[in-house]
Amino acid sequence: MKTTTTTSRRALLQSAAALSLAGTLSMPFISRARAATALTFGHGAAPGNPRTIAADKFAEIVREKTGGAVEITVAGSAQLGNDNAMLTSLRTGALSISANSQGTASSLVPELAAFGLPFLFQDAATAIKTVSGSLTDQLAAKFDEVGIVLLGFWDNGIRNITNSKRPIKEPADLKGLKIRTPSDPATIDIFESLGAATQQIAFSELYVALQQGVVDGQENPLTNIASAKLYEVNKYISLSAHKWESTPILMSKIAWAQIDDAGKAAIKVAMAECTTLQIGLSADGNKKLLGEFKANPAVEVNEVDLAAFRRATAGVLDKWQNKPFGGFVKDLRSAVGA
Repeated sequence: MKTTTTTSRRALLQSAAALSLAGTLSMPFISRARAATALTFGHGAAPGNPRTIAADKFAEIVREKTGGAVEITVAGSAQLGNDNAMLTSLRTGALSISANSQGTASSLVPELAAFGLPFLFQDAATAIKTVSGSLTDQLAAKFDEVGIVLLGFWDNGIRNITNSKRPIKEPADLKGLKIRTPSDPATIDIFESLGAATQQIAFSELYVALQQGVVDGQENPLTNIASAKLYEVNKYISLSAHKWESTPILMSKIAWAQIDDAGKAAIKVAMAECTTLQIGLSADGNKKLLGEFKANPAVEVNEVDLAAFRRATAGVLDKWQNKPFGGFVKDLRSAVGA
């Protein structure tokens, strides 16, 4: 009887010890699982677009540098709504990160739209180098006030005009045409100064709008024209190079606060690497696409009278310097010598 009792007690103690040891061994794994932060990165670009490639690479680098402590799911092609919807989701914390649009984001920070004033930059690398530093710092402070962290800028391209009616060689060729622009006040001012009627349509709806004749044309970098197949419904591509536009990479302050210092450092490193990647892809893509478009018998590519376009849009710069944030516009013009 004693032997049985002793054996039972010993078995019970051994069982309890085993359970305790198993619990102790599993705790670090449980802790790591609980510590992992899940983020969602939304954007509106199509597959193959430099923005899409860079967003996927960004998630990969962050995962590697944090050892999986920060996991980012990328949702492109406007799966999470258009840029305006994603901007709202950032402020509520429903979305973590967005490669958003300059025009939409300028509804919160109007100064941002000044980057798209006419003929300020020759290429994206020059543009991003110019706007970095004090200009970015000014904008970051403004975004902070509305609950958003400005992570940086990607390239949304030196932009050109496409339409279904005729080649655009002189500003006068735009008169009577309906041109889709993003909800970007600088772009709207540019095209109104050129004599075109403008209409704001979400990029995800643009192909159908062009196909159905809701608008005659639009303006975008060659990479966007190609990835969204806009050339299928707009035969004429006119190389106006009328403006550069940024892609602001924005993060919810709510999501930012959930990440430790090591995770934040990893995000900054990943953003720097992917900015270089995205700019390079855009530049290479534009060179390749220009050759492909010129060789495509279904597409007609033409040069424009840049001097005439510059003259027609010169008043836009002065108009913007008279806005309430004219000091920022003055700093920008000084930085580019405009």
